Amino acid sequence: MARRRLRNRKVRYVAIGAALATGGAIVTLLPSANAADEKTPDQIMRMCQRSAVLNGKQQSVSDFGGAFADGFESDNCDFVETKFETFDGPTEKSSIDFPNCEPNAAEPAKVSITWSAAAAQGQGKYSVTQQGAGGGLFGFLSGSWLKHKGTLDMTVKSATAGATEQREVPVGKVLHMEFTPRLQRMTGEWRVRLDADPGSFAVNPSPEQNFVAPDVVEGPVILPGAAGAPGVADGTSKAVLEDC
Repeated sequence: MARRRLRNRKVRYVAIGAALATGGAIVTLLPSANAADEKTPDQIMRMCQRSAVLNGKQQSVSDFGGAFADGFESDNCDFVETKFETFDGPTEKSSIDFPNCEPNAAEPAKVSITWSAAAAQGQGKYSVTQQGAGGGLFGFLSGSWLKHKGTLDMTVKSATAGATEQREVPVGKVLHMEFTPRLQRMTGEWRVRLDADPGSFAVNPSPEQNFVAPDVVEGPVILPGAAGAPGVADGTSKAVLEDC
């Protein structure tokens, strides 16, 4: 907190010194109440990234690439999960076509189909919560994300599913495989706090201020891998037949 006020005090002390030197009146300029209360989500996220305490961890200015003179922009920021849900993602074609369309075809064709599908890891709504963003907040979401069973590690950008199946293609039909991934969504809020300032000489007191930026992250549900292998994306595969 002291570091955050230091920068403001330096500006005010210069103004005070100039006023005293010229015999003028001392006037302390402060932002209006409305300006202090209104923040865009991106401004709130910057305050969160540059908080003195982030998700319970004490930060230094070097953690977000700042210099000592920059100080902190807030006193505390936490991500608070408000909802977690699972749902079916979009269905996608996961194999090539296997036709049985020859003019003289008289019986079903037996084929070996290898299919593969990838389900992408989600990311936050803001630039500082984009996956892999340098000095961002994406990594701080991992603690909340990984507490849910079957959740993909946030350092991984996607998970895959696939198999090789034996199928029959009826005469006059084209077969392909489709995969519908099972996804999960974590909804929450980044809550930023500026502590109350009791004020001091030439510094007006200010009340505690709180700001909230909603966020949401999505990713695939993961099935445990066999014998220590990485988990695979959960979902439903099915064979689709179309006319030639």
